[in-house]
Amino acid sequence: MTSSDETALSDEAIDAAARRVGASHVGGVGGEARVALLCAKFNGGITERLLDGALEGLEDSGVKPATVTVAWVPGAFELPLVAMRLAESGTIDAVVALGAVIRGETAHFDFVAGECASGLQRAALDTGVPVVFGVLTTDTVDQALARCGPGHSNKGYEAAVTALEMADLLRTLPGSTAPTR
Repeated sequence: MTSSDETALSDEAIDAAARRVGASHVGGVGGEARVALLCAKFNGGITERLLDGALEGLEDSGVKPATVTVAWVPGAFELPLVAMRLAESGTIDAVVALGAVIRGETAHFDFVAGECASGLQRAALDTGVPVVFGVLTTDTVDQALARCGPGHSNKGYEAAVTALEMADLLRTLPGSTAPTR
């Protein structure tokens, strides 16, 4: 996952760093993870495509459908509250927030996008559960559509795989209070 080839992490970077330090942690993906996918109904055609990508990412990572929860909220502004509730529940290993905030002619974009991001970050930091920002913040509908097409470049796909990687990484780090299954 990168914005360009010039900013991509090289294939050998993680292994090279691990050889130079005492401890190196990399999260994996998979299996028994309990994941919540939160979906904003506003700009729902975009969210639906992001959800398809997220479900594909979870499936490709071996996550069982029975361990996935989907919750729909009115819009992106409401995502943080539901993310916090699920993260606090003790029944979810990672939360993925999906939606789209598309710039329009009013200041609505500035308020919703920033507050959504801040609230989701707060949910993650307050609970210790990964809460991944899979909310598109674009200037146009065309830009949003370009980011939610089929395949691994779908931002929903990327967000789901990131959530799994973070959940796994946090379980391996010292001081983890993650429940064991």
